[in-house]
Amino acid sequence: MAIGFKIHPRTRTVEPTTVEKFRAIAVANISDSMNRMAHGGPRLRPLHAGGVMSGVALTVRTRPGDNLMVHAALNRAKAGDVLVIDAGGDLTNALIGELMLSQAQHVGVAGVVVNGAVRDYGWIRSGSFPVFAAGVTHRGPYKNGPGEVNATIAIDGMVIEPGDLIVGDDDGFVCVPFDRTEEVFAAADTKQQGEAKTMAAIKAGTVDRSWVERALAEAGCEGI
Repeated sequence: MAIGFKIHPRTRTVEPTTVEKFRAIAVANISDSMNRMAHGGPRLRPLHAGGVMSGVALTVRTRPGDNLMVHAALNRAKAGDVLVIDAGGDLTNALIGELMLSQAQHVGVAGVVVNGAVRDYGWIRSGSFPVFAAGVTHRGPYKNGPGEVNATIAIDGMVIEPGDLIVGDDDGFVCVPFDRTEEVFAAADTKQQGEAKTMAAIKAGTVDRSWVERALAEAGCEGI
């Protein structure tokens, strides 16, 4: 029986032009434009030296401590993919390290997200290849399965479908659903332009902060 042990086809992917234009948008602005309801959890942090990740979700669900299906996904990865691995957040065994990450980088993978642990942290932190993970351990993985490639996964409540857009920066990563990318981009771009204007006003000393006092008064704060 293949329930929970299967490689599914990926039937849709966001366009390369969409992937590219999201590189200029901060994850925080994307998140705010999605009503702050989409997040991969505060435990999954960027471990690399820095830089933006934007690409197409290639999802993996695996049992804790086993990376057979991660290898299966890596064999099928295409340039521009982001390998998103859900191992339930378990940190007992590292699911990926320098060798597999080097292979991913070689085939053009845009980044790796692991809801679990990685190893070879020194190699990761010294480079710009995007790696987001919940933890680090030297203890290696098993290779027995089961697991699934290109299945729907959820990390801290954020649902990720194969082919969705994944964007990451120093604040973490976020998934933008395949059929909402244009809507989210328009809202996030508008917000980012507004923040640029606010920053210019801050530097010029002309920023208007009267809204704070109005909010306090409307909320009934005493001593204003």
